[in-house]
Amino acid sequence: MVYDEGNLFSAPRAWWMLRAFGCANVSILAGGLQGWKAAGFDVASGPVNLPEGEFEAHYDQGLVKRLTDVLLISHEGGAQIVDARAANRFNAEVDEPRPGLLRGHIPNSLNMPWNNLVANGELKPAAELRDLFEKAGIKLDQPIVASCGSGVTAVVVILALTSLGVRDVTLYDGSWGEWGSRDDLPIEK
Repeated sequence: MVYDEGNLFSAPRAWWMLRAFGCANVSILAGGLQGWKAAGFDVASGPVNLPEGEFEAHYDQGLVKRLTDVLLISHEGGAQIVDARAANRFNAEVDEPRPGLLRGHIPNSLNMPWNNLVANGELKPAAELRDLFEKAGIKLDQPIVASCGSGVTAVVVILALTSLGVRDVTLYDGSWGEWGSRDDLPIEK
């Protein structure tokens, strides 16, 4: 079980990483710590003593796309690139929060801001998610590469797609932090 403060911002990244290394049975606490407390459940503090266990990690390289993969996809197609950053960042209307990054987005990518998929620390209902993806022009029956600013909120998109049964979804882990730091790559504004 993984959880965050309650905005579904970072727990999906932990969920994805555990799954990428072979841990298939991973859950996210809906509503996070905030939701747990609001429901009146106890919170413990202090040392945690759990029995030791063994886990043999097996990294699935097929879940990650590299810069060269994304550059090729951007130019030739073969998958949809979905950027989870806010629309004003995607559209180059504001500076990036990390100094030195260029404004804009990967050419031929689509925008699905991660927080549009979330309400009260949980994914929106499936029908709403499907509608949001459809309105953004994202086809659920075609391969998808998720991106964002640093590889964290892109996984909210991956979580939403996974909840809808979409399986051909990968992560561009370098995301805009890598792409937007270079002046030798194409950028759309």
